[in-house]
Amino acid sequence: MDVPGLKPGARSPTKEEESLTLKKKGVLLAGLLVATFALVAAGCGGDSGGGAPEALPSSSCTGIEYKGDGDPDYIVASDFPLQGSSRFQTEQIVAAIRYELDQRSWKAGDYNIGFQSCDDATAQAGKWDSGKCSSNANAYAGNDKVIGVIGTFNSGCAAIEIPVLNQAPDGGIAMVSPANTYPCLTVNLPGGCDSTEPDKYYPSGSRNYVRVVAHDAYQGAAVAEFMQAQGIKSVYILNDKEAYGLGVATTTRKASESVGIKVAGFEAWDPKATSYTSQMQKIKASGADALFLGGLIDENGAQVIKDKVAVLGPNDGAVKLLAPDGFTTQATIDESAGAAKGMFMSIAGVPTDTFKGAALEFIDGLKNGPLKGEAIDPYAIYGGQAAQVLFDAIENSDGTRADVIKKLFETNVTDGLLGSFKIDQNGDPEEASGAVVGFTIYVATDKLKTETTVSPKPETVAAAGGS
Repeated sequence: MDVPGLKPGARSPTKEEESLTLKKKGVLLAGLLVATFALVAAGCGGDSGGGAPEALPSSSCTGIEYKGDGDPDYIVASDFPLQGSSRFQTEQIVAAIRYELDQRSWKAGDYNIGFQSCDDATAQAGKWDSGKCSSNANAYAGNDKVIGVIGTFNSGCAAIEIPVLNQAPDGGIAMVSPANTYPCLTVNLPGGCDSTEPDKYYPSGSRNYVRVVAHDAYQGAAVAEFMQAQGIKSVYILNDKEAYGLGVATTTRKASESVGIKVAGFEAWDPKATSYTSQMQKIKASGADALFLGGLIDENGAQVIKDKVAVLGPNDGAVKLLAPDGFTTQATIDESAGAAKGMFMSIAGVPTDTFKGAALEFIDGLKNGPLKGEAIDPYAIYGGQAAQVLFDAIENSDGTRADVIKKLFETNVTDGLLGSFKIDQNGDPEEASGAVVGFTIYVATDKLKTETTVSPKPETVAAAGGS
């Protein structure tokens, strides 16, 4: 999600920056971050001696958590927005990481692992913030005891952090995301990515980032095939101007056209607007019988939903409303004050109650342990899988950052929490089965209710990717 994601962020930008997409400013941003990292690495290196590691800054992170014997040898940090609409999902991901550490007695092989949960959101924005992502990444890179990062949730934040961690001393820092679905972080989709992507995220020339979720060519394909099954003939597609939102909107457009659905319009909504009535009138005039919102609920999505219903009618009426995993949360229902009823929302993976095998024990332990009976969000399972992939790579390594990354790209999971998969040379799951390539379509009632599951056809995925 940015991607799920997905799935998908807040900034403190100038007005000029607000009008730019990630693609337009990617090269400049990467260069600025490289310069910033150089200053940080020179001036605030971590503890290079023995004993307990130096903690990451308390302005973003918890203190070092550790329940094992002696002192931790290394720190693993998580990096998620812990404020705003995504908080329910991200707090469960963090709980899943802690639970996995408990199962391993806070060790990865012979190495004692401390943990810090870091927030990449601000209270003012109520979602991820580009400045926080940058400062967090520089803190990780400047602390030589940080051996890996689990995150991010939002693809735009990942685009900021990856190149900084990629150039960290001793070969870079391994990064594993349970949720990023923006394709261009790892691959260049024809017509869907800037010519500098994904290479600009890896200035060292080597990869340090992997994800355990399928990118948005799969989600776009799943949404298109679902719309086709619903009898939708024409769709109007909006995006929130963010990397994730524009990416999933683009793959959905291509996939829709490939299955014979007309795209009546493709444009952005302004997250700063107070009303979308005039935009909805334009959509009404197009004759589209569906509206797809590529983006995040955090980007004023609730108001978009309210104005859609006010102008185009209920979501189970003449004009259907669909959205990707950036909206697939209870917050969408709650914040839209009932207007989301009948809306379809997708998410990578299958419903929590349909997971099998190893996932069942994990879900039971997490629910009855750290979550104290709270319903499990699917992203918690993705978070658990991301943690397992990173901890296994650390366990199998010689304890150096470079070797952890090497082992990360040798990942081969059989019957894991999400099914079976390998990590390919780009950092994406391949030869995947199970939840890794399955998508769930929910319909909004007073809660998210499973409508169906979709595993998109390879030819629709290829079309969504532009090939």
